[in-house]
Amino acid sequence: MTTASGPGVLWVTGAGSGMGRAAAVAAGARGWRVALTGRRADAIDDTARLVGEAGGECLALPLDVLDPAAVAAGHERIVATWGAVTDLVLAAGLNTPERYWKGQKIEEFERIVATNLTAVARVVDTVLPGMRVAGHGQVVVVSSYSAWRFAPHAGVAYSAAKTALAAICQSLNAQEATHGIRSCHLCPGDVDTDFLQLRPEIPDREARTAMLSADDVASAVLFVLEAPAHVRVDELVISPVSQA
Repeated sequence: MTTASGPGVLWVTGAGSGMGRAAAVAAGARGWRVALTGRRADAIDDTARLVGEAGGECLALPLDVLDPAAVAAGHERIVATWGAVTDLVLAAGLNTPERYWKGQKIEEFERIVATNLTAVARVVDTVLPGMRVAGHGQVVVVSSYSAWRFAPHAGVAYSAAKTALAAICQSLNAQEATHGIRSCHLCPGDVDTDFLQLRPEIPDREARTAMLSADDVASAVLFVLEAPAHVRVDELVISPVSQA
């Protein structure tokens, strides 16, 4: 959130690559103090380097959002370092090439839902008390175009989890507005990131050139984060012109 005193403390999950990394770097360059979390320590260190090169201040916290104890410990370290989290960008995600009922395994289904839905609720639940005390906060949930409009090849588990994120954001806006807390369900279309490696058929170079970039999504995240305090962006869908 941008206030009279400037940007605050931003926690970005999935910050080790793709849209999470781009959002973290862009926000750091605009003055947010950015806490970076992701499963791979080397990737988080790379993002921290990029944030620093952009002139930002960051805290590298490699952790798995599926681990409740790690999430709690990471949050405690952020608060101890900078104070309460004022803004949250949730970009950690998971999918599988096995996207159809005929090939999926229920164990994998559960892991995808745990990453894309349950972990989102866990991190939000962790920061809400501090946001309530502060009287403001922004939660940007990086969801999917397939959550806004059904996409038959996005995957059973992925589509179910991402669609449910709309309800997460709507419930936050309905129940926490009295505390000045806002949530945005951000739904990007095709984005050229490493996440494409999880598709059943990986797009070629030509197809990727027509897609959104991670920086495009980061610009959308900043648009939401920098909205005036009386403005809430409930849902934002962005897609390449070529999106079917």
